[in-house]
Formats: sequence, C-alpha cells, structure tokens
Amino acid sequence: MTYESLVNLILLFFTYAFLGWCIEVTLKYFQFHRFINRGFLTGPWLPIYGSGAALITIAVKALSALESSVGTTFVISFILCGVIEYLTSYFLEKRFHARWWDYSQKPMNLHGRVWIGNLILFGLGGVLIVEVLNPVLALIAGHMSLRLREVLAISLSVLFAADYVMSHFVLKLVKTGVESSEADDTETINKEIHLLLSDRSFFHRRFAEAYPEVIFRTERIAARLEEIRTETERLRMEAEQRVAEVKHEVRENLEPTASVKNTIIEKQDALIDLLYQEETASEVMKELKQEVDAKKAVLEKRRALLPKL
Repeated sequence: MTYESLVNLILLFFTYAFLGWCIEVTLKYFQFHRFINRGFLTGPWLPIYGSGAALITIAVKALSALESSVGTTFVISFILCGVIEYLTSYFLEKRFHARWWDYSQKPMNLHGRVWIGNLILFGLGGVLIVEVLNPVLALIAGHMSLRLREVLAISLSVLFAADYVMSHFVLKLVKTGVESSEADDTETINKEIHLLLSDRSFFHRRFAEAYPEVIFRTERIAARLEEIRTETERLRMEAEQRVAEVKHEVRENLEPTASVKNTIIEKQDALIDLLYQEETASEVMKELKQEVDAKKAVLEKRRALLPKL
C-alpha cells in the first residue's frame, strides 16, 4: 500500500464513521424524539462503521483479481461486518461489564450480539459503499492535493485519539461503578450508573444519554441469571414428569373394567405357564389346573357365541 493510499484509507475511515454516526443519530431521534449523540466517543463518529467500510474496501480490492461481482461484495460485507459487530460487543461486555446492544429477542441471532436483519443490511451497505459511494469519494479526493488530504488525515487522527483517551476514562468510571454496585439486578445498576454520570462533566452526562438501553452486568448478576436458568429448567422437568404421571393415571382410570379383567387373566395364565410343571406338580395343583382350564373353556365358548347373539 502506498503512502497516498494509506492517507485515502484514513479519510475513508473517518467519512464512513461520520456517516454511521448520522444514521444512528437519525434512527434514535425517531425512536426517542430527541437528539442523542450516539457512540462511545464524544465526536461525531462511530469507529465501528468506519472500520467496517475500510475493511470491506480492502477485502474487495484484494479479491478483485480473483472474483469481482456484486454478490461477492455482499458476502464479504455480510461476513466482515458481522464479525466486527460480534467481536466489538464481546470485547466491550468483557471489558466494561455492559451489553451495549442486545438482539436476543430478534430472529436468527447469535448470542444476542448479531442478527440476520443487520447482517443483510451490512451486506447491502457494503454493495452501496463499493459500487456507489467509494467512486464518488475517490472523485472528490482527486480534486484535493495530497498535502491537503494529509493535513486532514493527521488532524482528524489527533482529534480522534484525544477523544478516545477522554472516553476511555469515562468508560473506566462506568466499569468501576458497575463493579462496586451492591445491586443484583441490571435495572438498579442502570439507575446507579446514570446517576453517577449525571453528576459529573458534560462528557460523562453525554455518555449516559448515548446508550439509554445499555444493560450492565456484573459477575453477581451473571450468577443470579444462571441460578434462575437452572431453577427454571428444574421446574420444567418436574412439570413434564407430573404431566406424564397424570396422563398415566388418566389412562388407567379410563380403561374399561372388562379390559382390566382380561389383562389380569392373561397375566395369570402367563404366570401359571411359567410355574406349572406337569411332572412335578402335586395332585392339588393338577386339580386346580384342570378347574382353571375348564373355566377358560367356558369363557372361550361364550366369546365364540357373542358375535352370533
């Protein structure tokens, strides 16, 4: 990669980071009917969008010699952006004990971090980036001197780094607040964190407003959730066992008396066959066997006559 290409890639990163911020702010405005400065950073940029666009651009260019089509761009964007979103969610949750977005209620989601709807939008967005927006940005960059682009890239990078350092301190305060909380439910911790941030500087208050839906989780809450899951599973198994027992009891109570008697007779016959030996049987046992066989013969005759009656 040449120096000029690197400068262009940095500017591309900031351009899409800004466009992503605009999209998020607009969507949240329609949802909450007020301006919300989205993102971990104070400035008007969302790095996850810029990173996704930059990686898509690099990957598509690298594979262009082997395969170049809209379908390939869609698949690359689908996979790359999905991986970025999943890893970002995982890292932030492990680092700061908070789930910044949760798709658990969405269909075809993976651990609540990504879901099929967003992945499809990422794929379509990647096609839009490569096929439409990147050529326009390249045309605009072509009318700017390399020196000007270099100054813009360096200036934005410095501002971005300063913003990251400031935001990192805010996130550390959030992490400390979560870890020191004695609450054992996410709603109470959310209130504590928002109260903690609202009493501090503008940067802290902005962060509290940026993620009204954030879910804070401590190890204590994770353990409690696991207890609830285990208890729920135990109750489910007990309920299934009780239902099976009730079904068995119902079947027994509904079985006709005649059927029960026939079953008993059949089992008794099977037992006699197993225990009775002609050679070793006593006279009393032989007499009882003859009486039983005689009564069985009477029953057989009656059963044979029933269809004729």
